[in-house]
Amino acid sequence: MAETIHLDFPYNFERVLDRLSMDPLISLNKEKRYVMVPTEERKIYKVQAFGTTDEPVFKIIGLEDDKEIQKIKEIFHFDRSLEPIHEHFAKTNLALLFEEHRGTPIIREFSLYATLMKSIIHQQLNLSFAHTLTERFVHTFGEQVEGVWVYPDPFAVGELQVEDLRKLQFSTRKAEYVIGVSKAIANGELDLESLSYQDDETIIETLVKYRGIGPWTAGSFLLFGLGRPNLFPLADIGLQNALKKIWGTADKPKAAEISSHFPEWSPYLSYASLYLWRSIE
Repeated sequence: MAETIHLDFPYNFERVLDRLSMDPLISLNKEKRYVMVPTEERKIYKVQAFGTTDEPVFKIIGLEDDKEIQKIKEIFHFDRSLEPIHEHFAKTNLALLFEEHRGTPIIREFSLYATLMKSIIHQQLNLSFAHTLTERFVHTFGEQVEGVWVYPDPFAVGELQVEDLRKLQFSTRKAEYVIGVSKAIANGELDLESLSYQDDETIIETLVKYRGIGPWTAGSFLLFGLGRPNLFPLADIGLQNALKKIWGTADKPKAAEISSHFPEWSPYLSYASLYLWRSIE
């Protein structure tokens, strides 16, 4: 089954593909303007753009019911307009940034479990090696479905030994974190789907109880796993460098200076985060 979607707001799919292409595990084609989407249930959907930024049209191929259509809409931000966000920031000191990146949505990760695994693996690593390590993890323990790589099942990862991951160049602690969190998900102790309906504070409080999940990883889960709209990781060096560049300061701004702008940027801090990252990527 295929579904054609016409959006009534600007949507820049080229910028979406640019960002998604940074992850080598995502199957996409910039020239033909499509991305393949693996779901938690290991189904593969194709999302392809046919329109322009100002008149966006998309076709979703491989759907079976309305629930699946809604899930894809939520992942790609098809379900709500970006214009209120653009209009909000037009009155702030980030107006030029938002004009430049107009129509750029927050794209959610395709799997809640994959979001956590990716965040844990990426902790304290440079981006290049983080992607390499994640690729090794998925290529070794995951599977290909219709030519698309899918993250391994938490049940399978929970059964691994630390040495299995050490062979891929995981540190001992990181291996313990990946296996421990996977076990908690597999035995139902940590239900990510149920957790996703809670408020931000409850989700963070729940996640940080598990070894390997600190505030940064919990925030990443909220932002990229659930698409929560009002998050800004103050300790992120990339965001500090982006603001230093935009504001033309000699030093990176301190947390207090950045947070002083939160009342002006709220309730869309997540979009400020995304657009600032994009400005230096």
